[in-house]
Amino acid sequence: MIMRTFLFTMALMALSLPAMAQQAVNSEKDKPLEITAEQTLEWHRNDKKYIARGSAEAVQGAVRIHADTLSADYREGKTSNYDIYRMTAEGQVVITSQGNQAYGDKAVYEIDSGMAVMTGQALKMTAPNQILTARDKFEYGVTEGRLSAYGDVVVTRPNDKMQADKASAFFSQDAQGADRRKLERLEAEGNVIITTATETLRGDRGIYNAGTNIAEVTGNVKIIRGPNVLEGNRAEINLTTNVSRMFGNQTGSGNSGRVKGVFYPDSASKPTAPAPAPAATPAMPSAVTVIPDESPDALPPPLKQPRTPASGRLTAP
Repeated sequence: MIMRTFLFTMALMALSLPAMAQQAVNSEKDKPLEITAEQTLEWHRNDKKYIARGSAEAVQGAVRIHADTLSADYREGKTSNYDIYRMTAEGQVVITSQGNQAYGDKAVYEIDSGMAVMTGQALKMTAPNQILTARDKFEYGVTEGRLSAYGDVVVTRPNDKMQADKASAFFSQDAQGADRRKLERLEAEGNVIITTATETLRGDRGIYNAGTNIAEVTGNVKIIRGPNVLEGNRAEINLTTNVSRMFGNQTGSGNSGRVKGVFYPDSASKPTAPAPAPAATPAMPSAVTVIPDESPDALPPPLKQPRTPASGRLTAP
């Protein structure tokens, strides 16, 4: 395909008003912005807008936005008549920043704040060792390194998975690469489920710390391993050692502060309704319920678990 080339040079590094400067969090906003396209670049002077069509791409510092169509809205700045402040990407949108990629059908990127709101049928973000998907939308602080996902959120890693109604992922600079970010913390809320090879944790809220590889779940917590169930107010699971701990609510009254465990003698499969025992053989209990004392010293020991294997071009100086 023959690429049509468009070259515009504009001063985009305009000084913003003081109030706007205080609100801005985009560390890349004063860097040159380059827009390229394989088909056309349209200048709509009355609307103060540029539209790039055909495998369009915008690059500013470490941020790269790719889409079928890109629209750039500009305003008159103090030192420039072409201060682009918003970009709208539509069709096969990919936002790339420091090793992470976010995918959607549409994105509106506010350059002043570095925030992109992404929507579409197949929202996905890929980062080292994890994939995050959602149903409704992403709010992606591209330059800040924070992503909030809404609706049926699923975070998949090689050996475990987290699900929730809403989740926020926080990224920090990777010491092994100056131009890469890695996951630092993940916060989940609403119908939280953490699934490993051996057990499932359920609760109202969850926090995963990538530095320690420990997940904490709070609120109506259950740890389910086969037919065995632990219930409490808070649980921790070390995803490296596969050790889980359940805690009660020490400030609660009555049974609300207690930890409860139900363990089946034969954990290979959940027992069905007990059949009549032979006359000469005493019947075995179908379950054992353990309710330890409320004091911290009486908490159940950690559960030890088996380890699993692990063209058009727009350039501004």
